[in-house]
Amino acid sequence: MKRLVLALDVYERERALEIARETSDYLWAIKVNWPLILGAGLDVIKELKETANVPLIADLKLADIPNTNRLIAGKVFEAGADYVIVHGFTGRDSVNAVKELGEVIIVVEMSHPGAEEFIQPVADGLIKLANDVRPFGVIAPATRPERISYIRSKLRDGIKILTPGVGAQGGSAKKALEAGADYVIVGRSIYESKNPREKARKFHEELMGAI
Repeated sequence: MKRLVLALDVYERERALEIARETSDYLWAIKVNWPLILGAGLDVIKELKETANVPLIADLKLADIPNTNRLIAGKVFEAGADYVIVHGFTGRDSVNAVKELGEVIIVVEMSHPGAEEFIQPVADGLIKLANDVRPFGVIAPATRPERISYIRSKLRDGIKILTPGVGAQGGSAKKALEAGADYVIVGRSIYESKNPREKARKFHEELMGAI
């Protein structure tokens, strides 16, 4: 089972498609964020899916009122996204507005240091929300494996944990899986590498060895 998610945070369409082609053999999914959508347009979602033949996660971190979330998510799912990442702190009505249209992934904690200021202190509430809403998965930080373990201990069975922060931010893919993550998200360490395919292969093998 593949566990690697490529965070393709580049602006250029051709570069994104080339990296997707080179790395697809080792990926479970590709995650696109605002940089690529703004740089290449929404159609890049469909192009990436056709190029790599893997699921596509739209990491929009939606955090608005239900109607606005619904309007945005509708276009993104229509473009071919399989999952949309949403913030939970706006409440279950905003999350459910997206979930009514397709699969959601809820941010429980983020991987950067600033997440400890405001998001981590309310993580228990976000975990409870996830348990009630039952999304496909949640986001937890590879930079703090102990938090992955904690979140896993509180989550309902069947809810996946996807964990960013591996590589450039200092997180360990192996430690993240050992702590309870299901999928590991890696971006800069792969797409800024001189050989993205080889780098993706190494992460894939590390993850396979950790199972």
